[in-house]
Amino acid sequence: MSAGANQLAYVSTRGRAALTFLLLLVPVGGLLLVLAVPALDLRWEHHPAHFWLVLSVAVVNVVLAVITSGAATARGDARLFLVSLALIASAGFLGLHALATPGVLLAGPNQGFNIATPVGLLLAAGLAAASATVSERQLSDRAMRWMRGALVVLIVAWAAGSVGGLGVLSGPPSTETPTALRLMAPVAIALYLFAGWCYFALYRTRRRTLPLAIAAAFVLLAEAMLAVAFGRNWQLSWWEWHLLMAVAFGAILVAARVEFRRTGSLTAAFGGLYLESTLARVDARYSAALGELVAAIRADEPLAPVLARLRADGVAADEVAVLERSARELARVDSLLSAYVGPRLAERLRQQPAMARLGGRETEVSVLFADLAGFTTFSQNRPAAEVIEMLNSYWEPIVPVVAGREGGWIERFAGDAIMVVFNAVDDQPDHPARAARAALAMRKAAAAIAAAHPDWPTFRIGIHTGRAVIGNVGADDQRSFAAIGDTTNVAARLQAAATPGQVLISQATYAELGNDVHTEALGPLALKGRAEPVPAYQLTALE
Repeated sequence: MSAGANQLAYVSTRGRAALTFLLLLVPVGGLLLVLAVPALDLRWEHHPAHFWLVLSVAVVNVVLAVITSGAATARGDARLFLVSLALIASAGFLGLHALATPGVLLAGPNQGFNIATPVGLLLAAGLAAASATVSERQLSDRAMRWMRGALVVLIVAWAAGSVGGLGVLSGPPSTETPTALRLMAPVAIALYLFAGWCYFALYRTRRRTLPLAIAAAFVLLAEAMLAVAFGRNWQLSWWEWHLLMAVAFGAILVAARVEFRRTGSLTAAFGGLYLESTLARVDARYSAALGELVAAIRADEPLAPVLARLRADGVAADEVAVLERSARELARVDSLLSAYVGPRLAERLRQQPAMARLGGRETEVSVLFADLAGFTTFSQNRPAAEVIEMLNSYWEPIVPVVAGREGGWIERFAGDAIMVVFNAVDDQPDHPARAARAALAMRKAAAAIAAAHPDWPTFRIGIHTGRAVIGNVGADDQRSFAAIGDTTNVAARLQAAATPGQVLISQATYAELGNDVHTEALGPLALKGRAEPVPAYQLTALE
């Protein structure tokens, strides 16, 4: 991306951030306005509407908190777990506030239930700030269970104390928020804003929906805390914090749904919030699981044992399904691409990804060049489909021999020509013998095919042994694994000097084969592009 485009993207990001900030300030402006002008602070007291609205919001948020807590527990992620506790605290105490609605479940209002919301918001603020500052250390399953259990016990004990009229929870509610809670409101607001800023920074790093939704939700909860502290009961300023909390929880719920639809997994949906150490562990775990599944698919083995082991290891059912689908798709793509680079090179690249880097290494190789003598004349007056059929008829028996049995790496198909390199991908000390055996097998297979089709051309082959650079040439977007050097040129020139059905080898290859080779000396040959004649031999057989 150009510098201008980068700057434009940066300005666009800042513009969206500024717009989001201004929109989040609108509720504060409205609250200050109705507080400053009491005439605008309209009153609406409808107990059933309040009960069902607050209870519905609390129940939805409890469900969201349980899902979030489950994902956090499955991953052992401290950040997400503390976020889930913040949701449980705010939702749980909001549900207690719903019980304070006079004339629905209770005969009259109750002080304990009435002050539950500011207490829940205060607890949630501390948990939100803790989640934003948590280190890379993970929480054990036991620690998570204790913390979650302690919070649930606190909520239940608060409800029991309110019904039983214990201490400050007894008696009828006051018309205003207690002074102590008002004094704590700035602390809670500061903690929410701090957490919101941290999650917005996380969003700018990861560009995922959930961190942005969490940041916006914490800002809205900060504003709700302000409205709780100064709103007037049953008036517009009081109803505002109910709406702010509903919108905050709704933003997280919508973002979680978006991420779930994108990933197909509940635990993966919260990936934008996980700690870096959690992501590293998940990547390693998924990579190992995918490797096992793809290997099983390649070997045509059943996947059931691998999938059962993943479930036994605690991988969620939806994640197992995603892994299975991903493995099948990877195996399909891998099969398609392996056919182009060859199975040996594909396997080495899987084992050693560094081999994909541009550049190469020099080593001794044996290069086999072959083409069909008379191919141009044959193809001039025939349909392209017939020409392709002829070529594939030859390649079908030849490729398994040169690449499979003898372990050669097919560097390229060039129309009717093939270039095979030995000792390029695998360590093959006997590479000259492999090349010679492959050439003779090619000649034999081609002769059988040509016998059934007298008008088809047949192969001529050249082999040379020498130094070459093996590696990647091209660019980042597209590259080829290639053999570069004079050795490939000599092999190509020997092939061009051969007659149909002949296999010519160089002096270097002949010397490496030793006494096990049957040849006919042709003497020095004048090869195109060579200043000096090159000694050559016609290969007839190997012991």
